Amino acid sequence: MFRKLWKKFWEPILGFSGFQWIIAIVMAAMIWFIYFTCRKEIIGYENFKKFRHKPAIFAFWHGRSLMLSPIVCLGGMKSYAIASRHKDGRMMAKLQHLFGLRAIYGSSHNGGISVLREGIRVLRRGDHSLCISPDGPGGPSLRVQEGALYFAKMTGAPIIPVCFSAKHVWIQNRWDRYLLVYPFTKIKCRVGEPIYIDSKISPDEFESKRKELEDIMVAQLRELDAEFNLYVIEQGLKTREFKRLKKQGLAPKLTKRYH
Repeated sequence: MFRKLWKKFWEPILGFSGFQWIIAIVMAAMIWFIYFTCRKEIIGYENFKKFRHKPAIFAFWHGRSLMLSPIVCLGGMKSYAIASRHKDGRMMAKLQHLFGLRAIYGSSHNGGISVLREGIRVLRRGDHSLCISPDGPGGPSLRVQEGALYFAKMTGAPIIPVCFSAKHVWIQNRWDRYLLVYPFTKIKCRVGEPIYIDSKISPDEFESKRKELEDIMVAQLRELDAEFNLYVIEQGLKTREFKRLKKQGLAPKLTKRYH
């Protein structure tokens, strides 16, 4: 009963732009506090520096976006990020704006063509990169959808896989297993090598590249999480199915650790 009343109260308020800005500012302050109280290790930072002012596609899992924002900001990266048109997505776009990221609104399910056109335009302009979660906004989790590869194919821009993990975290009970980091812990981030997609690639080769990117990104996450003995994150969870199962008390729970 309380949850239903809270939902009726919260959702309309969340739709107001001014309230979204307030939430975004509070969230940004919390992220900065966490970031500056933690020890950081960034592997492959030279790849980030090389492409931060160039057309490139930085790809990261939907559940591993939080602590990448201050790294992007302090690194001076000029970039756009794909954001959902939903009110939650618009609030997150405001949060990203506070870290220097501009928004392109849409998703693979809503406004996909316009996103593709705008992303291609941004990359071809030559002075900005693109940030994208290839399993967002609704899953399946840890599964690379084709958007990032189309951007790379149409523009020649490389895909740079990025992931982070941390020692003390809270993994939220949702489809993307969103990772929240506690203050005063260790954060480790890995910036992968660039992956290029030929403009004349065949459909079979395209699928092979998609799988290659997915394997690399999953390996990044597994390696980082194993170092901190976190729970093993599943692949293939979808937001609508997960919410349905959660209401029924049947949502899958994390039980397996690496060690």
